[in-house]
Amino acid sequence: MLVKDFAPVRELPVVPLRGLVVFPDSRVHFEISRQSSLQALRAAMKAGQEIFLVAQKDLLAEEPDARQLHSVGVVATVRQVLKDAGGAGARVYIEAQSRARLRELTQEKPYPVALVVPRADKPVPEEKRAVEKALLRQAKVLFDRCSQFISLPPDISITVMAARAAGRLANYIADSLPLPLEEKQNVLEETDPLARLKLLCVALNKEHELQELELRINEQVLRQMDQNQRENYLREQRRAISEELGEGEGAQSEAERYREHIAALKLPKEVADKLYKECGRLERMQPQSPESGILSVYLETALGLPWNKLTKDRLDLEKARQKLDKDHYGLADVKERILQLLACIKLSPDITGQILCLVGPPGVGKTSVAKSVAGAMGRKFARISLGGIRDEAEIRGHRKTYVGAMPGRILAAMAQAGSRNPVLLLDEIDKLCADMRGDPASALLEVMDSEQNAAFRDHFLELPFDLSKVLFITTANDTSTIPRPLLDRMEVIELPSYTIEEKLHIARLHLLPKQMKRHGLTRGRMKLSDDTLRTLIDGYTRESGVRQLERKLAELCRKCAVQVAEDENYKLVIKPNQLEEWLGARQFKEDIHNREPMAGVVNGLAWTPVGGEIMPIEALILPGTGQVKLTGSLGDVMKESAEAAVSYLRYHAKALDLPELFYKENDIHIHVPEGAVPKDGPSAGVTIFTCLLSALSGMKVNPQLAMTGEITLTGRVLPIGGLREKAMAAYSAGIPEVLIPEGNLPDLEKVDEAVKANVAFHGIGHVSQISEYALLCEGTPEDVAEPAKPVLRKAVERKRIRV
Repeated sequence: MLVKDFAPVRELPVVPLRGLVVFPDSRVHFEISRQSSLQALRAAMKAGQEIFLVAQKDLLAEEPDARQLHSVGVVATVRQVLKDAGGAGARVYIEAQSRARLRELTQEKPYPVALVVPRADKPVPEEKRAVEKALLRQAKVLFDRCSQFISLPPDISITVMAARAAGRLANYIADSLPLPLEEKQNVLEETDPLARLKLLCVALNKEHELQELELRINEQVLRQMDQNQRENYLREQRRAISEELGEGEGAQSEAERYREHIAALKLPKEVADKLYKECGRLERMQPQSPESGILSVYLETALGLPWNKLTKDRLDLEKARQKLDKDHYGLADVKERILQLLACIKLSPDITGQILCLVGPPGVGKTSVAKSVAGAMGRKFARISLGGIRDEAEIRGHRKTYVGAMPGRILAAMAQAGSRNPVLLLDEIDKLCADMRGDPASALLEVMDSEQNAAFRDHFLELPFDLSKVLFITTANDTSTIPRPLLDRMEVIELPSYTIEEKLHIARLHLLPKQMKRHGLTRGRMKLSDDTLRTLIDGYTRESGVRQLERKLAELCRKCAVQVAEDENYKLVIKPNQLEEWLGARQFKEDIHNREPMAGVVNGLAWTPVGGEIMPIEALILPGTGQVKLTGSLGDVMKESAEAAVSYLRYHAKALDLPELFYKENDIHIHVPEGAVPKDGPSAGVTIFTCLLSALSGMKVNPQLAMTGEITLTGRVLPIGGLREKAMAAYSAGIPEVLIPEGNLPDLEKVDEAVKANVAFHGIGHVSQISEYALLCEGTPEDVAEPAKPVLRKAVERKRIRV
């Protein structure tokens, strides 16, 4: 039902009020500082001095819109305007005339203007005069009770007792007492005087109950204060007696020792003042007091931090490069970025805010890279393990009021490093957790923000500590679990999994000498050839890093140590075929791929967290009703790639000289071996397409070829990831040719040189190019029946693909 206002509508400037509700017939002083409100005030002074005052709902809103304003306010006349001394604001004196309802805002900029409708009080019927008198009496009694707890001018009480009208009395009392803003606004919005006075009585009753509760609490506090003063007096007497007996020198000498330490450190004024104050508190306490122990721990912790200790950086780039090359094999991109960081620090020593995040699978050397950076720069190193931390206090510390309180891990690591500019490793930052005790990732936002960490405040210390000189390095296995605001503060450097060749060099140069030294074996006691190491890597480890490889080498060293302990002249030379005698049966078999030309069998390439693998895909065309069956634990994305390949072949069946109704008269079964292993991703699209094309055409596929790439419904071949690992898988399996998307050709720069020397890579941009490399025919071009298959003819002409 639409309610119309028949009162005259007025257009007035609007001043939103924060924390203030003005009632009709009241006179109020208040200050204005917002520019929009000052402009509205000037407009009112030019147009009759009338203005509309209305309370805003959200006290924090700087420029409230119509939804953030209450619907009822008052029309007031501006009587006086006094500008502030600075000229930024004004103090206003107004007389409120009548309540009015806000219909709509007709203007918001540069100041609000609204259409308002005056709302007069409803008259009190004669039959309700007795109710009015009872409400008046009740309101005056409640006002008298509430005023006993508040200091009010005498004229207010006189005016209240003399009031005879319910509406005016409700307005006057609500305006005079410090009631909650919501209750004041409810009183203002009510136009029925009796209902308004009832609302006021309810509010006054609540206020009186709160006042009595506050009085009881204050009395309890005062009694407690009296007790505390008595205890302090007795404590002082006991201290004086102890001094007379010579028992008070311990606390005083301890406090004096702390003062000397503070003076020697030359701390910032805020820090020094706080610590001197705590020394004074400690001096006044008895040694047996529990708080005395807390203060001692606090002062020891604060004075143990490296407030002014800085190590001098070694910024010789050539020596840093040698150090990184000595400690790590490969990782060229990572080393280059670290050298860039050192060069920037050398040219601009005050540079801050560079936080590196090393991301990669387990065992690829993320933590050891951080240690090498510290060694190359000559800085102290400290490590904080963040895995499983779920309490925000682990980062920012506990407040010292708690029993057993201690500083957070950040300041603890700084104290451990003993320098204000260490290399601080935040290990496993992607393993942070959050629960009801807080989110440690949010606490790290301040730590890792160069604009804020110059004054980092630990909850235990409660003093600003400068972290801006710290070089933060974080490590993670997966960036998807790192909160976006935290990840945004870091520069991500990816450490890929090691190839077999890289593992071979790492084992030869680092792991084997390390384990032989650890187990007391001299250099000539045990020898492993490169072929033996390759067999060990490929047959007994399947990982992205080298941790399992190091364990296997340690096992060989232990077994050799047993023989050497029994025979001092014993020397061990292990050949590839002897590994099973020492380590047991081979744990991982060679990649199974098709070695004979077959129709419907294609060698694909797959990426896994531990490296690349050969992934053969098989297809059969069966009589049926057009069903497509996919087996081998395939994910949704891989299934969609198969559907895209089938759809492309259906659309181009005539051009490819395929049976045009194969999708109705045949069933298609696509299978990826090792069905217990889940598989997913779009990069198998090219392989599935080739497999279906071969199965439908009956032409065999070159077994010395592997492929990878994503396809679209239009036949385009899109770039994929993990090319480095996939190329190594083809090389390890002895496959001489690989088809890759044209968009991945620039990525060949990251492929190992040994791989590129033994594997030919062909870039394709469309599926029509696949048959040129993949399909074989035992006959000659003349053997192909007319009309010749236009797309397959190139494969027939080549017979044997070799580039």
